[in-house]
Amino acid sequence: MLGSTPLTAFFVFSHPKTMNETAVVLLCEDLCMKNCAQEAISNMNWLAILLVSCLRTYASSASKPNILLMMADDLGLGDVGCYGNDTLRTPNIDQLAKEGVKLTQHISAAPLCTPSRAAFLTGRYPIRSGMGSSTKHHVLFWIGGSGGLPPNETTFARILQQQGYTTALIGKWHQGVNCESHSDHCHHPLNHGFDYFYGMPFTLVNECQVGEDPFLNLQVQAKYWLYSQIIALTVLTLLIGKLTGLFLVKWKAIICFALCGFLFFISWFSSYGFVRYWNCILMRNHDISEQPMKPERAASNILKEAISFIERNKNGPFLLFVSFLHVHTPLVTTEKFLGKSRHGLYGDNVEEMDWMVGRILDAIDKAGLKNNTFTYFTSDHGGHLEAHKQNAPLGGWNGIYKGGKAMGGWEGGIRVPGIFRWPGVLPADTVIDEPTSLMDIYPTVAHLAAGIMPQDRVIDGRNLMPLLQGKVQHSEHEFMFHYCGLYLHAVRWHQKDSGALWKAHYTTPIFQPEGAGGCYISGFCNCFGEDVTHHDPPLLFDLSSDPAEIKPLSPATEPLFDTVISRIERAVQEHHRTLTPVPQQLSEYNNMWKPWLQPCCGTFPFCWCDKEGDSDQKII
Repeated sequence: MLGSTPLTAFFVFSHPKTMNETAVVLLCEDLCMKNCAQEAISNMNWLAILLVSCLRTYASSASKPNILLMMADDLGLGDVGCYGNDTLRTPNIDQLAKEGVKLTQHISAAPLCTPSRAAFLTGRYPIRSGMGSSTKHHVLFWIGGSGGLPPNETTFARILQQQGYTTALIGKWHQGVNCESHSDHCHHPLNHGFDYFYGMPFTLVNECQVGEDPFLNLQVQAKYWLYSQIIALTVLTLLIGKLTGLFLVKWKAIICFALCGFLFFISWFSSYGFVRYWNCILMRNHDISEQPMKPERAASNILKEAISFIERNKNGPFLLFVSFLHVHTPLVTTEKFLGKSRHGLYGDNVEEMDWMVGRILDAIDKAGLKNNTFTYFTSDHGGHLEAHKQNAPLGGWNGIYKGGKAMGGWEGGIRVPGIFRWPGVLPADTVIDEPTSLMDIYPTVAHLAAGIMPQDRVIDGRNLMPLLQGKVQHSEHEFMFHYCGLYLHAVRWHQKDSGALWKAHYTTPIFQPEGAGGCYISGFCNCFGEDVTHHDPPLLFDLSSDPAEIKPLSPATEPLFDTVISRIERAVQEHHRTLTPVPQQLSEYNNMWKPWLQPCCGTFPFCWCDKEGDSDQKII
């Protein structure tokens, strides 16, 4: 009966003179309110008000779209066919762009995953939530650390959950797990608005795959190894000297020195020596399902979980955030795709991810949800230029744009794919060349779900629907601030009246070796100190005519130079006035391994389990 409610209501309001007792009873039955029928007959005004309210609720529920968000890890803008790559095959992502809207100036709020994803989830610059860093560790390094997305931050998942959406995160999290104990899960996805979680609470690193060279904090590990060897050599020298009579040293001193050296070794090797067990785990909701994980079957399990969620919740509305482990090193790729691309292991991994995108979209189509699903694809930041194994590159290509991952200001580190599809609502095969941000997804999906955003904090994102639908011609963003950790490296000014797109660089990383396009010696570019160059006056580019940032402007070549820099500096001052002090989640203390916070599926330190097993239903 409920399915006939709109038709019944139309009849009642279209024929008020013919509305009799039978019609009123029928209407009330349709609305599951039989007990109010007799009272409604005697009070038509009350009934009309109630009916309008019920119809609004019914229409609101019926009009809410499902929301599918897909995010790649470390994917370069130039790795995708629809963004200009003609040698890597990404037919499913390309088809998504053909059926929807493609953004060409889609900008991440940070050039590394932890702060970028925090901004994506909250619609706020990472510095506002404490997810920026003043140290050289700009991402979370341990699951067993105390840092993470603060519980008082409101994610878009929380807003949609409050609006009746079933919410799920499948894949990578990298926003922390615990605060004070190994099971408080204060930073966990289920504490941030997701009803279901399956995936990695951390991120893929080389240590997750047996046989790969260690990657995590490699310079620190090398330093600790050196110190340990020096201590061991000192103890050995003292011991030989004591036994041969060369040194007059007490046994107690030798034993004490040896014990201190052993404790030092244990203190760092207990963490770095077992990264695969501590960080490389899979969780299903609050339970650990694999420790250590088996990365070769992770892609199949993630895809299976995503498809299963769609099938279980096809009656909607749902929010599904698929956060791929692809294409982060060590580029774990199944046999089906190995050696199939023209760009080695990295290309194989990109093409496997594209195939996974296609399977997820097929599941949406099969469930009959295509026309009622708002679909989005992006990457968390630019490709990792310095990633390599021996002489083989393992990182992405950022097209014509300078720089890459970990570079806070250069376009290559922050310009990412941005593709939207919603048939019948968004135009097809459309390109928009306006500055937009990953933070814009927050207010956009909140708007689609008729949710209310927090009023007690600054939201930096803007609702994209008017721009995507062609109702407005310009983005709402006038200024965008490009941070590297807590340090402001560059500012973008969209001067809408003139069409100019200015970008001022206050700080740029020093490339290694000199003349290179990245920090190939250290593996990552740093944000401050002796590893950067400060510019006064700032380097100024007009991205509308020089998107590759090749020719910096000067007062001699640009008459508006001083005016532009002055206006940008006023915007920076205004922006700084909106910032408030918050606890730093990526501080040295929060970002160190704490055994008492380590998630463990056994009795610590004996942490290993495999609750997944080798599935007979592998789909890759």
